[in-house]
Amino acid sequence: MSDDEKRGTHIITEDGRTESMQTTNDERMFAMLIYLTSLVTTIIGPILIWLLKREESEFIDYHGKEYLNFIISFAVYGFAASALMVIAVGFLLAPIVGVVAFIFTIIAAVKSYNGELYRIPLIFRLIK
Repeated sequence: MSDDEKRGTHIITEDGRTESMQTTNDERMFAMLIYLTSLVTTIIGPILIWLLKREESEFIDYHGKEYLNFIISFAVYGFAASALMVIAVGFLLAPIVGVVAFIFTIIAAVKSYNGELYRIPLIFRLIK
């Protein structure tokens, strides 16, 4: 498949309607890189990619916003787990939060590369 060849992506909106979006290989690659660079640089890499490419692609913009909502949400979960270490529950919750964040990052990277608009579970959608 060439870089210019487009692939259809289906979106189910919050009101239940189905819409479609066309994505290129480059768009899917940059959306995947948002998640993969987060494994090395939690905030800097994904934000740079999103800021540089969000005007060019609605698909990349979607995944950039989804990642920012994800990192905000899991930072809150991490702080809550840290606070709960006072009563020892946090020592169990903190590793669980880390493992779940890692798993969701890998799933989101794969789904974005496949051209899907993946909605990461358990996150606050503050950036729309």
